Amino acid sequence: MRLGVLDVGSNTVHLLVVDAHRGAHPMPASSERTVLRLAERLTSNGDLSASGVDDLVHTVALAKKSARKLGCEDLMAFATSAVRDCGNVADVLTRVRAETGVELRVLTGADEAKLTFLAARRWLGWSAGRLLVLDIGGGSLELAIGIDEAPDYAKSVPFGAGRLTRERFSADPPDRDEVAATADWLAEQLAPVAKKVAKRGEPDRVVATSKTFRTLARLTGAAPSSAGPRVRRVLTEPGLRQLIAFISRMNAADLAELEGVSASRSHQLVAGALVAQATMRALSRQELEICPWALREGVILRRLDTVDGTADGEES
Repeated sequence: MRLGVLDVGSNTVHLLVVDAHRGAHPMPASSERTVLRLAERLTSNGDLSASGVDDLVHTVALAKKSARKLGCEDLMAFATSAVRDCGNVADVLTRVRAETGVELRVLTGADEAKLTFLAARRWLGWSAGRLLVLDIGGGSLELAIGIDEAPDYAKSVPFGAGRLTRERFSADPPDRDEVAATADWLAEQLAPVAKKVAKRGEPDRVVATSKTFRTLARLTGAAPSSAGPRVRRVLTEPGLRQLIAFISRMNAADLAELEGVSASRSHQLVAGALVAQATMRALSRQELEICPWALREGVILRRLDTVDGTADGEES
């Protein structure tokens, strides 16, 4: 069957179309991205602005048309922290549904962590043993650890790359004192989370997913995307430390010129790198393995699991 997944994130709205059936490897057929930067379009009282809502409705409508033209049997639409955290979330969802017919599901942070963990588990297989999965988004950081397909512990904390850029940096490039203060603050904030992760046992594999980690790995020497998804890619703490010393002196326009850095995310690269470094240090990890599957693939896999009924353990 052909499925469409519409991911409304903090920076982009991404339509991914795949051909898949239960028990099979989902094969990408099409991918379309629209940069909206919804997390940066909030009013003083925390609502998504009128223009932001207008653009979101328009983009969802176009994505629905694209999915129909591409022959999708189902369109699964979800939103993460940018919509989840806005004050007028109920009105936004109502308008999207009324004007496009698309039911936009708002994922909780725990949902994000669990679905991303599922994707990583399926990609790596049971031989990965106890798995620890990390994911940095625009608004939040997710961590999940476990031995099964559902994690024993899943946590979402508000330390996304975009959020920290807005809240802790006042200039481009960021002031050195702000960078140092943010690094210290992250270390303090992540210490109790790391302790809870440690209580779940020593992981056999530690992996990172999604755009921020992939970009950081590429900038520290990992293979480009053109080499394919099955090439082993890693991010090391020493490499990340050297990278931060380099990119923290560059403005967003210059960062966008680096290979693997998109113009829509270059302004939050430094913050993302600081979150990655603080997380690795809190967890005492010198190396992370990059997993090509993440949240969108998790949504697809969960949908395929429920084709013939409700998956075990899923809440009704």
